[in-house]
Amino acid sequence: MSTYEKIIGLAGNPNVGKSTVFNELTGLHQHTGNWSGKTVGNTSGEMEYNNSKYLIYDLPGTYSLYTNLAEEKVAQDFVYAKEYDVMIVVCDAVCLERNLSLVLQVLDVTKNVIVCVNLIDEAEKKKIKIDLKKLSKILDVKVIGMSAVNKIGIDELKECIEKFEKKNEENKEKTFCENDMQDFINKSEEICKEVVHFEKSDCNERDRKIDRILTNKITGIPIMLLLLGLILWITIIGANYLSDILFDALFFVGDKIEGLLNNIGVPLIIVDALISGVYRVLAWVVAVMLPPMAIFFPLFTLLEDIGYLPRIAFNLDPIFKKCGACGKQALTMCMGFGCNACGVTGCRIINSTREKLIAILTNVFVPCNGRFPMLISIITMFFVGTSGGLLSSIYGVVILLGIILFGIFMTFLVSKILSKTILKGEPSSFILELPPYRKPQILKIIARSMLDRTLFVLGRAVCVAAPAGLVIWLLANITIGDATILTLCTQFLDSFARIIGLDGVILMAFILGLPANEIVVPIILMSYMATGEIVEMSNVVELKNILVQNGWTYVTALCTMIFSLMHWPCSTTCITIKKETGSWKWTFLAMLIPTLVGMAVCFLIRSIVNN
Repeated sequence: MSTYEKIIGLAGNPNVGKSTVFNELTGLHQHTGNWSGKTVGNTSGEMEYNNSKYLIYDLPGTYSLYTNLAEEKVAQDFVYAKEYDVMIVVCDAVCLERNLSLVLQVLDVTKNVIVCVNLIDEAEKKKIKIDLKKLSKILDVKVIGMSAVNKIGIDELKECIEKFEKKNEENKEKTFCENDMQDFINKSEEICKEVVHFEKSDCNERDRKIDRILTNKITGIPIMLLLLGLILWITIIGANYLSDILFDALFFVGDKIEGLLNNIGVPLIIVDALISGVYRVLAWVVAVMLPPMAIFFPLFTLLEDIGYLPRIAFNLDPIFKKCGACGKQALTMCMGFGCNACGVTGCRIINSTREKLIAILTNVFVPCNGRFPMLISIITMFFVGTSGGLLSSIYGVVILLGIILFGIFMTFLVSKILSKTILKGEPSSFILELPPYRKPQILKIIARSMLDRTLFVLGRAVCVAAPAGLVIWLLANITIGDATILTLCTQFLDSFARIIGLDGVILMAFILGLPANEIVVPIILMSYMATGEIVEMSNVVELKNILVQNGWTYVTALCTMIFSLMHWPCSTTCITIKKETGSWKWTFLAMLIPTLVGMAVCFLIRSIVNN
């Protein structure tokens, strides 16, 4: 027998604040997004009210119950199964007419419905008046006006859930329409004429004026690139200071722990393995990875919160269509800048399996935050200079932006090739809703980006970096003859690596950096310096001298950056790809494709320079 007082479904169009209502009811932190289909599975949570428990299912956003789209069928199946006591349908007060169509479709299935007209505060700002009592009378269900983000109407909804009495629907007859989508649309229009009143003739004029600039064919993409460049510049400047502080703090703590272990008599080999191996790799990962994530993710979430991300998809949709892919891939590509694993998970918003696989296989072509430190360091050492200053930092951002644009270009190119070969097909159409521009919720942005993204991604990286640190230490300290295993491996790879503009040390560092891209540079240093342990090296001038002494040139630097941009995904991303595709075949291809492309480009660069 169920321990819950009631089972509740929570339905609604995408981008109506449905998941925010869910968060407020349950206290769970369910991430909300400003693009269609962000919630792609039934997320459940418990609501406790007046000593009773209620189970609430947050259904995927859907525009219709008459659909063949995989994610929308989840909501469709739930509604038709009727294994719930009450269905809450959330609407957007600003565009009620479009939302009412789904309400009518749900009412066509069940009368056990509560309608929540959310974002009522935004409607008031736009001088939109809604007669909620009249709407309730027409629909013959309880209608609640609310602003979930401001907690307005939440208590009324909880009370309504508690007092709701499930109706007997064994002989329920159709109420509004006869399963014809156009009927629902027409009826929605008729109802809104009676209950919605506009005091301003064009309440959305401000948004339209902004969109004429941000989604313009001429200005849209340049503005997008400027915003990306600004975010990268802020991330680079801020991360440099924070990384230095973390480096000093973490290596200081490591030295103290090492001293403590030595004082209590722990065998030297165990101390070296734990501190020089496991701890210092973890320290590198945290010091290099945390600062850019802590800056980039909130800035990215800020763009999402104000409603700009769907505009990026709108601007890039024509290009992706020409590549045989889906415009939603623009959103997953943007997510990849923070973490490729997050980008792969985000591919769930793409309905077509074929297009989802294209997005997954090409997501690694945009550099994640773990690759930014290496790219930034190489640009600073070999292409900008170490003098610092505003002009140098801007110049560095321009070069970094050029590298990123090359990665985006390769995303388009490889997507096109995949759509013409192993993943043949025509691009599917999809509904892309451009939500109204909204005032960002700064505190929630910080909390969401830190908890949902930064700490989550960092936690996964740390889990794989710890055992990797031990393996790296063993390779660097176990000798066969007069050479360590690490040295023997780099010598074995050297001949091939030089064909693609690298050397054996660099290629081996990328291989050992599979758990986390952040440890590639320290492995290179450890190999060149033959220290047998990860060393702290925050001085860029000293780092460049070591690299030059070991044969690095501008060509080596460029090829290393290109290979950093295009090679196999990190282990966290690979695990995520296997989970999302359910196939080792696609996981293997996701590793092979960027690696072959990266090697081919590096070989081409080296060949051109040498000739």
